[in-house]
Amino acid sequence: MEDPAQTKSIWRRLPRWLRFAIIGSVSIVALAAALVGTGWWYLNPTVDRTNGIVYGQRGEKPLMLDVIRPTQPNGLGVAFMVSGGWKSGNPGELPEWMVSPLLRRGYTLFAIYHISQPEASVMEIIEDVNRGVRFVRHHADEYKIDPDRIGVTGGSAGGHLSLMLATRGGPGPEDADDPVDRESSAVQAVAIFYPVTDLLNLGDSTENLGDGGPPKSFLKSFGPNSSDMAVWKEIGRDCSPIYHITSDLPPTLIYHGDADTLVPLEQSERFRDRAAELGLEVKLVVHPGGEHGWPTMIWDFRKLADWFDQHLKPTAERE
Repeated sequence: MEDPAQTKSIWRRLPRWLRFAIIGSVSIVALAAALVGTGWWYLNPTVDRTNGIVYGQRGEKPLMLDVIRPTQPNGLGVAFMVSGGWKSGNPGELPEWMVSPLLRRGYTLFAIYHISQPEASVMEIIEDVNRGVRFVRHHADEYKIDPDRIGVTGGSAGGHLSLMLATRGGPGPEDADDPVDRESSAVQAVAIFYPVTDLLNLGDSTENLGDGGPPKSFLKSFGPNSSDMAVWKEIGRDCSPIYHITSDLPPTLIYHGDADTLVPLEQSERFRDRAAELGLEVKLVVHPGGEHGWPTMIWDFRKLADWFDQHLKPTAERE
């Protein structure tokens, strides 16, 4: 066994700079361990999760969503459009760490999945996510959220679908047989990443064939007649949020990288500028050097949570 007095003597004989270096190294290791532990805790919130709730039907296949409820819910909901390239995942696949900043703030998350293209056309996918929001609103009491304060988020195609809800979502037909279909699919706040907003003007996108037609990797995604330019112009316009901005546009926040070649920054800039022409404000945050996604996006979700706090919470509850 080491003699504590001898150890103390050896320590005192060390040069001061070396003692400082050792103390600093130990402190850095301890700090790193604490940060890792804190990060793991932050990214793994305790939740009550139910996967695979059926919200509708597309052909022979069910349409499903997950409900992810934090331990201390704030009574507000956010729909997450699980879509990239208009392809969706399977129930249970949205990781909680990705949306942990929202869960930590108390938001109940609704991960809405859809049938992937080309099995379902983009037009059908838009219909289905509208159904998803209607389903959430219809069951608001069950999920303990305010049906009049629902946000929406997503990235890429998920951002596009979010904007389609923001610009074209609204009440369903009053005479619909299914009460879910009578509900509104409108959302009250939007916070998204790099959405395509104008399918008729793809600009410098690597998906632009230069012929005014659909994105080159998605020729089958808009139905069998989308190669007909007359038909495409109608489809492209119907599916482009930029042509449907009205005074009812909810508060919208967009994060977009300036090095994105798939969906160029111009797509979000033009959407923002078109909204401004109508006297509406769309907040665009440009991520320098950001491509179609970037490693630190998880931290940007904290800003998305701030946005939802600002625009979904009743005034008296805002921090």
